[in-house]
Amino acid sequence: MAQNTNEAKGFYKLSWLQRIGFGAGDMAQNLIYQTVSIWLLFFYTNVFGIDPAKAALMFLIVRLVDVLWDPVVGTIVDKGNPKWGKYRSWLILGGIPLVGLAILCFWSRFNGSLVYAYITYVGMSMCYTLVNVPYGALNSSLTRDTDEITVLTSTRMFMANLGGLTVKSLPLVIALFAPKVLNPATGKTEAVYDTPESASAWFITMTIFALAGLVLLIFCFSQCKERVVMDEKESANVKVSDLWMEFVRNKPLRVLAFFFITAFAMMSVSNAADSYFMTSSIHANAFMTTAFMWLGTIPAFIFMPMVPAIKKAIGKKGMFYLFLGTAVVGMALMYIFVSIPALKSSFLLLCIAQFIKSTGIIVATGYMWALVPEVVAYGEYTTGKRIAGIVNALTGIFFKAGMALGGVVPGIVLAIVKYDAKNVTPLAEQGILWMVCVIPAVLLFLAMYIISKYELSDEKMDEINKAIEARSNE
Repeated sequence: MAQNTNEAKGFYKLSWLQRIGFGAGDMAQNLIYQTVSIWLLFFYTNVFGIDPAKAALMFLIVRLVDVLWDPVVGTIVDKGNPKWGKYRSWLILGGIPLVGLAILCFWSRFNGSLVYAYITYVGMSMCYTLVNVPYGALNSSLTRDTDEITVLTSTRMFMANLGGLTVKSLPLVIALFAPKVLNPATGKTEAVYDTPESASAWFITMTIFALAGLVLLIFCFSQCKERVVMDEKESANVKVSDLWMEFVRNKPLRVLAFFFITAFAMMSVSNAADSYFMTSSIHANAFMTTAFMWLGTIPAFIFMPMVPAIKKAIGKKGMFYLFLGTAVVGMALMYIFVSIPALKSSFLLLCIAQFIKSTGIIVATGYMWALVPEVVAYGEYTTGKRIAGIVNALTGIFFKAGMALGGVVPGIVLAIVKYDAKNVTPLAEQGILWMVCVIPAVLLFLAMYIISKYELSDEKMDEINKAIEARSNE
């Protein structure tokens, strides 16, 4: 009876099928958008034939378009009430064009064409926003229960990293379809994935990933039930200006927004650099590259299930400090191993450093999504409006701002060190190493400072949620 009373107040418990169904939505987006985030710059420069500096400018312009587009989407989502659900409807309405444009981004029919690259990349990014903003808001519409949101987020990130593991297997998948050539370094005939000759293999691989993503979005749509949303009368009063007003008056949202910028800039720089690092600095084949990138995801399956217990033991801030610091240690070790010639040839040492680095990044950046429903609830507590779409649009703006930095920085660094895939100089190798270790480490220290300003403890959130429910039942 107590459970039913709590559920009547919005503190719902979800079944494991519902949790997995919700997580499938993030797995789908990772299959599509993480492929773009990690591999598109590499594809443009090494396969499609675009100059690194021009590609960097394009990544910046696409993110600027997102800054204008995200608040519009957030307003549309919060004002609208589609028949399939305020938020989950967009998994289908935005998901279908997202899949089509993601596939076209990796079509090489117009090799080297900046116009084609701009059209497909901008279109794909806008459709991603149509899926990602309402998907983020969907989290806070399922329940108010803080512990349930922690479990839901852990499940979501487990599924997201399963998608990430698949994305990081891309060199092996491409190798199934790519032409085989003689590798002078090994004397063996191997599949290539970093030359124009592999273009069709990239297109086939992206088609497989994107269609799998669409199936997962449909599954997510089928398992999610929205229970904590604004009524239609409140929705009609939502305006674009609410986005900026919410940012000004909601301090926890501001802290989280700047954390998102820093975290996504760090991840984007590191992820974009990995492909260049393995091919140009380590001279790894497709199997070694895949193994290295797998270690960037495998820690999720070990540590994300432990997040509820770790958080309970040391608190939210303690958990962030622990794992962000762990990531810095991993980056320092990697820099040392690669800088010392006697150690650089040891792939095992490199993998150890990658595992340590990835453990820290995955847990810290995975758990940050659990803070979004908290700032949504805080905004509702202070203003009476539960504008989850607006809040997720704001976080979307800031994580895309971080991705803009992450997308632009590698291109700029590659341009400065005069990167040429056919003739990699020592200066270019050093620039790539900075992208893998030094720049991300600096951003991690900044992230630790930012999260120290976050004030919403679990106890405070329980008080806020109970106050909201008591007010709504008056």
